[in-house]
Amino acid sequence: MDGAMGLRALLCVYLASLLVLQGMPTQGSPTGRPKVNKKRQTLDTAVNGVTIRSLKVTCKVTSRFAHYVITSQVVNNADEAKEISFDVEIPKTAFISDFAITADGSAFIGDIKDKVTAWKQYRKAAISGENAGLVRASGRTMEQFTIHLTIGPRSKATFRLTYEEVLKRRLMQYDIVIKVKPKQLVHHFEIDVDIFEPQGISKLDAHASFLSNDLASQLVKKSFSGKQGRVLFHPTVSQQQSCPTCSTSLLNGDFKVTYDVNRDQLCDLLVANNHFAHFFAPQNLTNMNKNVVFVIDISTSMEGQKVKQTKEALLKILGDMRPGDYFDLVLFGSEVQSWKGSLVQASPANLRAAQDFVKHFFLAGATNLNGGLLRGIEILNQAQKNLPKLSNHASVLIMLTDGEPTEGVTDRSQILKNVRNAIRGKFPLYNLGFGDNVDFNFLDVMSMENNGRAQRIYEDHDAAQQLQGFYDQVANPLLVDVELLYPQDTISDLTQHRHKQYYEGSEIMVAGRIADHKLSSFKADVLAHGEGQEFKMTCLVDEEKMKKLLRERGHMLENHIERLWAYLTIQELLAKRTKLEGKEKADAAAKALQMSLAYQFVTPLTSMTIRGLADEDGLEPVVDKPPEDALPLEMVGHRKTFKLPASQPSPTGSSADIQQLPNQVTGVDTDPHFLIHVPQKEDTLCFNINEEPGVILSLVQDPDTGFSVNGQLIGNRAGSPGQHQGTYFGRLGIVNPTTGFQLEVTPHNITLNPGSGGPVFSWKDQASLRQHEVVVTINRKRNLVVAVEDGGTFEVVLHRVWKGSAVHQDFLGFYVLDSHRMSARTHGLLGQFFHPIDYIVSDPHPGSDPTKTDATMLVKSHQLTVTRGLQKDYSKNPRHGAEVTCWFVHNNGAGLIDGVYTDYIVPDIF
Repeated sequence: MDGAMGLRALLCVYLASLLVLQGMPTQGSPTGRPKVNKKRQTLDTAVNGVTIRSLKVTCKVTSRFAHYVITSQVVNNADEAKEISFDVEIPKTAFISDFAITADGSAFIGDIKDKVTAWKQYRKAAISGENAGLVRASGRTMEQFTIHLTIGPRSKATFRLTYEEVLKRRLMQYDIVIKVKPKQLVHHFEIDVDIFEPQGISKLDAHASFLSNDLASQLVKKSFSGKQGRVLFHPTVSQQQSCPTCSTSLLNGDFKVTYDVNRDQLCDLLVANNHFAHFFAPQNLTNMNKNVVFVIDISTSMEGQKVKQTKEALLKILGDMRPGDYFDLVLFGSEVQSWKGSLVQASPANLRAAQDFVKHFFLAGATNLNGGLLRGIEILNQAQKNLPKLSNHASVLIMLTDGEPTEGVTDRSQILKNVRNAIRGKFPLYNLGFGDNVDFNFLDVMSMENNGRAQRIYEDHDAAQQLQGFYDQVANPLLVDVELLYPQDTISDLTQHRHKQYYEGSEIMVAGRIADHKLSSFKADVLAHGEGQEFKMTCLVDEEKMKKLLRERGHMLENHIERLWAYLTIQELLAKRTKLEGKEKADAAAKALQMSLAYQFVTPLTSMTIRGLADEDGLEPVVDKPPEDALPLEMVGHRKTFKLPASQPSPTGSSADIQQLPNQVTGVDTDPHFLIHVPQKEDTLCFNINEEPGVILSLVQDPDTGFSVNGQLIGNRAGSPGQHQGTYFGRLGIVNPTTGFQLEVTPHNITLNPGSGGPVFSWKDQASLRQHEVVVTINRKRNLVVAVEDGGTFEVVLHRVWKGSAVHQDFLGFYVLDSHRMSARTHGLLGQFFHPIDYIVSDPHPGSDPTKTDATMLVKSHQLTVTRGLQKDYSKNPRHGAEVTCWFVHNNGAGLIDGVYTDYIVPDIF
């Protein structure tokens, strides 16, 4: 491959869960090891000329909602093109929300769209029989995202992946797992976990499987106090070495953070931005006695290790049962048999007899799954009916199978109906699917229909531990028939709020939306049954506490509560659609798709395409999620290859650090003309704002993060008497309060953090500045680009006065290069158009100016007269610009913008 052609990409994207970070050259020496420069006694971290300059994982947790960003920069120091790879494993339950590659000043951004649209372009590949999808499951709980990229000589590439998940409490703690495997020494390696929990953090710990306890105590910094917790792992290059004289890295394994929150107060109810999250996990309750029946597959397919491990787990589980519990065992092969045929108490004698039964049962015949389940259900139903003292116990049915029904009733829909009718909502059914040959979707639907869940047991050396681990989660029921109730006239879009049982060490989580002006009447009532008593409590919103929390965590709290609700809602809709039919199924899928697009999540209904990349057939790569029951697959056969387009020189002859995005962008320039690009229509709208010099206008305002851009107008100094005085933007203020970032831009200077005496740059400088999550790139005498991590990318264009210019004062233009990560509530004269806008143009006809066309536009319930005209976009050529055809909306954008233009006047540039 010719390095002079610039960058070439070989991009394979496949997904798998938990989070692996890998980055290494894939060409070169067999060992792939860096060398030690013995003459200088310094360590050369490059492998085959490629260096991982930085690899950073940041995780911000707010009230169980975790937001991760992985950023890696790789540099090719060689004089020839080199191939690198970068692998990321994220939790299967997580949703990717952003991905970008930046190389040679161009950015290639992931674009999330509905799966049907994303895959239309792949019909050709599908017909030819190739697997155009770039998604693979990997491991038990993982989805793997792998990128192979060939970068040119003396060049660099930066990768950034964002994903989000809700942390579930299991066995008294929340787990954050980051699997690390860079495969070479990294100049700047960092894992930074920041936790904010309003209830207060009760414990926090961190472990790295690749570090000894002594080394971990030196390298892993962890602290918590009150609501805040922090874990930082930032090893130097020498601390990454596998031994003092080694050139290989010891970073290879799991980095795990565990924590829990205080449970002193029963109420944990958070409200922000018309959304609420309710966390229910009461402590100090008495364990309920339980009635449990184990239904075990003993068909011949269970022979060997599977039956051995099943017996091992059952023996351990029986040994852990409490004296107040009642139990029985049902075995099904071709025939169905039970140990006792009714529930017996877990006395020492009964437990010894049951363990003896487990040790000596034999495998026999096919798989009468329907018969086995109905026998187990009957035993529990009879106990509840005939033994009053057992009716207040928590009943649980656990079924284990390694195959599909082959004996008795084998029709899956009939089995589902039979089980549903037999249980009738009285107790939960947990299905365990052992190995790869089970119909896991079938087991999952059956469990969901009966208030339980399904879990796959992997056929491995630790299968017995997997079985025991599942049982531990349901071994100690504390409450049954749990209902979390809210006033119907105050809430909408409620997530699951009725649960059959609540188990020790777990947590019930409910989220929803609160109607406008209904906060004062909002409350939560909890009803349940416990051991020998009713459980009742009421939670009210502490508005003063919420105000304090918002001051402490800022807009991140609002944003995370809303996204937590969206995440839970989408997950539940996706689960529901598997057990629904007809219109109900279609409605659930449509709602899940709409929310996935609104909140920019890659879900089973959406896909992400990488704009600007294409394979030999001209097809873009697609990132999507594998099916829920997908098994790990090896990458075999043809590997799809994708290329980055060859680098193009900027108009000034040097590489301007501008993102490679669509030709038309949204922005404001000259007198001031607002250009609103509408990609859905492949069209542009435009309007002017006529105001006096000195007025400050809100251009972008994201209430979820506090990010804002305001612009102050200046006048045209040498206008003729009596002539309309044009106004232009002469001062811009850009603020990102979460990091304390402020930037003031004028045609003369660029000032970082002007309020605290920050550095001042001139437009004659060529510079790149970074402050926390914001990067500012100044391109000499031309433009500057502001890129906000987890936010947007914006360009400020410098307009210089030249001889003969109609404008007699230098001024600025402002353009939005990328806004897809801005929140759904972003507003401002430009910000309100970051979201799709729909309009209809009809009745084109000659206007008052016969050279222009007028038409009628229906937009936002307004009927407007608009005029077809030309404006200029200076984002790529500040001197001459490019003509853009647009529909001009008169009267300061009236009818198109929300409210009136004076609503956007603000008192200060910051």
